Amino acid sequence: MNTRVPAPALTAALAAAGDDRVVYDLTGIERQYDTLLGELPGARVRFALKACPVDEVLRCLAARGAGFDAASPAEITQALRAGAPPGRVHYGNTVKSDHDIAEAHRLGVGTFATDSVEDVTAIAAHAPGARVFCRLATSGEGALWGLNRKFGCAPEDAVRVLATARAAGLVPAGLSVHVGSQQMTGEAWQQALDSLAEVLVALGALGIEPDHVNLGGGLPALGYLDRYGDPLDPPLDKIFTVIREGMDRLTGLATAPLRFVVEPGRHLVADHGAVRARVVRLTERVQPDGERARWLYLSAGKFNGLYEMDQVTHPLLFPGHDAAEDRVPAIVAGPTCDSDDAYGGGRHPVPVPGSVTSGDPVWVLSAGAYATSYTTQGFNGIRPLPCVCARGPEGHH
Repeated sequence: MNTRVPAPALTAALAAAGDDRVVYDLTGIERQYDTLLGELPGARVRFALKACPVDEVLRCLAARGAGFDAASPAEITQALRAGAPPGRVHYGNTVKSDHDIAEAHRLGVGTFATDSVEDVTAIAAHAPGARVFCRLATSGEGALWGLNRKFGCAPEDAVRVLATARAAGLVPAGLSVHVGSQQMTGEAWQQALDSLAEVLVALGALGIEPDHVNLGGGLPALGYLDRYGDPLDPPLDKIFTVIREGMDRLTGLATAPLRFVVEPGRHLVADHGAVRARVVRLTERVQPDGERARWLYLSAGKFNGLYEMDQVTHPLLFPGHDAAEDRVPAIVAGPTCDSDDAYGGGRHPVPVPGSVTSGDPVWVLSAGAYATSYTTQGFNGIRPLPCVCARGPEGHH
């Protein structure tokens, strides 16, 4: 399997760990944040809190000026606790109850995502005078997770939603898109920007002038591997070029000053987090097709830190085993008695050292996104992994 060496702070924390845990490199996350601002000058970052609801991570991002995309009053409360003022937090979930709208309003949040007239009516009733931005639907093509059915509305419906918001006393403040999580193409961004342009022009004809466009999440992490153990290699330079050109185009179409917001999640944290796990067992078994296959069972899997292992392959490092040591193909799986608890659904073997034994440490890289938020509270009696945050010697304080 193609592997890479983690940053020094991450390496030191993983090496020092005497038991299983999730480790984050705060210095690496800060650098990733700064790099993103350099690629998209002037854009405001609202970190998708669901990707990494770890207080230390949120505090370091808030201290650098990030705000938060929150999906519930509990996430709003956590964002405020991390140091973000209410003006840098928006309620980004288009699915919300009357109670949750009222609670977010009470907490001081003044900007809400929406995608339906019914939701607009509820916001007007329970958060009077609030700002709303309407989410447009996208195809989700090109992303590992398309997010293309539950959220968003058609361009013509977006115009109707924001016109309804204006009539209800709300501020029709913006438009948004989400091209799908771990989006691997520039074309998806281009299609989304075309839809935004169409709606922006239609709104202008009605005298509705949004003050911002939210380009959502979807920016990819770089450290994942494909089923053959090679880097996924998303075209990040092309993606940023398409986004910058689209921002210029939308600015030219707008009849009022237009700001831009991005909601990165995995792009900021995935490659700067890792799981320290251990080998449970390397076995060999006859498969249903009659072929023999090796299975490498780890102490961490789908239900305690590696929820996305059916879609992405994380690089594995085996400290104490020489990189030149002969590898054997093995299907990597977690420790539970759920058959889905395996890399690629148990379909794709990856090379692992043939001499690993029970108890050997394993470092699972590029595991910083959703490692804590998707973890169960104890499926099969396996507890959530503790979380540790580390800094390099040159880290910001």
